[in-house]
Amino acid sequence: MTPTTTDGPEIDVAAPCPSWIEALPDAEARGRAAALAAFAAARAAGRGAGLPAEASLVLADDALVQGLNRDYRGMDKPTNVLTFANLDGDGPAPGGAPVLLGDIVLAYETTAAEAAAQGKPLADHFSHLVVHGMLHLLGFDHTSAAQAEEMEGLEIRVLKGLGVADPYAEGAEGQ
Repeated sequence: MTPTTTDGPEIDVAAPCPSWIEALPDAEARGRAAALAAFAAARAAGRGAGLPAEASLVLADDALVQGLNRDYRGMDKPTNVLTFANLDGDGPAPGGAPVLLGDIVLAYETTAAEAAAQGKPLADHFSHLVVHGMLHLLGFDHTSAAQAEEMEGLEIRVLKGLGVADPYAEGAEGQ
């Protein structure tokens, strides 16, 4: 893993699936940028303010994601992104250690197939899924219409700042 530290959380990136780096040579930097932008937007919306934090981004394949999905969600199939949030604490970690936000795990084959089917650049879909995952780590959800409206609005603003088109616009395939 290669950590980075900026004005946001430290983002550790692991790429056990080499297809990510083959298809997106800048996947690690792009993933960090998307995660940090989502964190900054969430902080502006009142979440994650002032705490040193850390998260991991795992660039995996369908097999790994399918196993995690089966073991932790009871769904024996791959999916584009899984998040494992560690939302147990509200304050700083003991000894000044960063708050561990959790893990974002992306499946290469599913993500690439979705991007192709939706006519989107893989890089844009990847950025969207990382932003989506980071927002989940920070407590955003889309189980109700109001939650979905809030989360999707934040995703759209973050992605615009990253130069990525609105994934929910008419004619775009949604998540």
